[in-house]
This record gives sequence, structure tokens and C-alpha cells, in this order.
Amino acid sequence: MTLAELLEKYPREPAGGVPDWMLGCFRRRCISFANGQSDEQTIVYWFQSRNFTIDLRLPRLEDQVRAAPLNEYNELEIVGRAGYEGWLASCAWSGEAMVWHPGDSLQVTDRWPEPAQLKRIGNCMIEFAPSGAYVEDWRLQPSAPGPLLGLQLLQEYDENSGQWSPRGGGLIICGDHAAQVLGRSAGVTAGAATLQELAANAVGDTKTLRALLDFETSVAAGSVADGYTVVHSTIPERRGQPLLEPGEFSWVQGSDELEHEFYHNGRRCLRRYAVDVIESQRSFSIKTPANQASENWFARESATLRRYAEVLV
Repeated sequence: MTLAELLEKYPREPAGGVPDWMLGCFRRRCISFANGQSDEQTIVYWFQSRNFTIDLRLPRLEDQVRAAPLNEYNELEIVGRAGYEGWLASCAWSGEAMVWHPGDSLQVTDRWPEPAQLKRIGNCMIEFAPSGAYVEDWRLQPSAPGPLLGLQLLQEYDENSGQWSPRGGGLIICGDHAAQVLGRSAGVTAGAATLQELAANAVGDTKTLRALLDFETSVAAGSVADGYTVVHSTIPERRGQPLLEPGEFSWVQGSDELEHEFYHNGRRCLRRYAVDVIESQRSFSIKTPANQASENWFARESATLRRYAEVLV
């Protein structure tokens, strides 16, 4: 079956998970630090399914590494690309706080170890670090009502060997927006060294660099009907390409797992996923509820309150 048929015919809603106001695609507008400095330029996306998160953090476009084979990069470009951030992690929600568990990450050290205290009003979701180190302003990205899909990658089939191998990653679709993580095919031993240090030490060793940087986090825009096109990625050459190859989805017999079969460069590929959520239609409204008194106040004072008001994304 196609992706559209999967969404329409096989709804799956997990028990528990995050509240509805957290579901969707958010882009960071600003992070402010305890030292008084703020950053509004780093490209940061947060995709939220019911029980896991996809996160992408990149330099602004003009500072990103060019698309080129690894053996054509100089040391500055290699270290720059090794500084990118992309990850998928399962999460747990309690009260007004989110905790993430270790998942699949491009980085080999944990750059963001704190849980998050979260509150959303309108399209603005504010995240406080419990330590007071920073506060982040996230904005729900506009989308027409559409599907919500969360799949966590478990295994990938290698046609050459005829075997299944574990592979981390996953896919989240939120209406007009989608994100994918493909973890490394081979693990990288974690230690005290950062990914940038490991990559710098591997300059000239294309095989080692390929293993270190063999990790994709991509954010895309589009629709289920027309496909999603990558707009930002930890892999520069992925920009402008389809996020997903056309293919067929099927249920693994005797389980709640899904397989996606497709062809890439003429080679048959299979990926197996655990299902987090499947919804054919969800509203990704930028509005949140308010009591009658606050609505009356806003209407009464709208001449000044709406003087310069606009939707910030």
C-alpha cells in the first residue's frame, strides 16, 4: 500500500504520550542564555510525535558546508560538518516537563543534557532549562490540517548480504512538514572526544570520515500526495531531493511493525519500523485556548494590542 493508503486505512493512536499542543513541527526563533546573549540565526527544528522527537540544528545557510564528496573537503569543512546536530530520541512527559532518553544522534557526546520545562501560548512554545542556563522560543510552523505519522526505524535489509541489520532512526510527518533520521550503519564508539575532534583526526582517511558522518537528519516540506522535498539536512547533497523514495508499505505478519520497500539506484531496499502514531487528519492550529475574560480583554483593547500584531514563525 502507498503512504496515503496507510494513513487512511490504518489509524494507530498510542496510549499516553505528549499533550496535543506539543504535536507538530516547531522552528526555534531564539535562544537566550543566562549571560545575556541570544541567538536568532542558527537553524533549529523540533518535530514531535507522541513518544519521540526529531531535532535538527545547523548553521545559517551561508555558513554551511558545500555539497561535495568527503575526499574533496578541506579540514575546515570537515570540522564544520562534524559540528552539525541531528538526533532522534524517545521522550516522556510529566506535568509541564519533558525528559529525553538516549537515542540516535550524529554527535557522539550529549550537548543538550537538560530536561525541558514547557509552556505554549498561541504558536509560541517556551522551553526553560531547569538550571537557568537558557530559554528557547519555539514557533509552530503553519500547516493545513493533515496527517500525523510517527515511525521509529528498527532494521534495514541488505540485499547484497540477504540479512537484516539493526539501524536507528525514524520518520515524522506533520501535515505540510516531515523529518527523517537515518542512523549510522556502523556504530561509532563514544568516548571523551567530540565528533569534531574525531573528524579532525581522520582528515585524509575517507573511510573513517564516511563512518563518522554516516548519519542523516533531514527536514522537508510538501505533502503526502505530492511528496516531501528536503530543505535542510546534515548531509548537504540531500537538499532539494525527495525525502522518501516512492515505495510500498506493508504490515509485518504477526506484529504491529511496518516495512517500507523501495528501490534506490536500482537496488531493492527494505526498512522496518515500529509504529508510534498514525492519524490521517489532524489540525495544527496556531491558536491555544483562553478563558472568556481574557478574550473579552483582547477584544476591548484590540485597537492597541493588534496595532502591529502578526504571526511570527
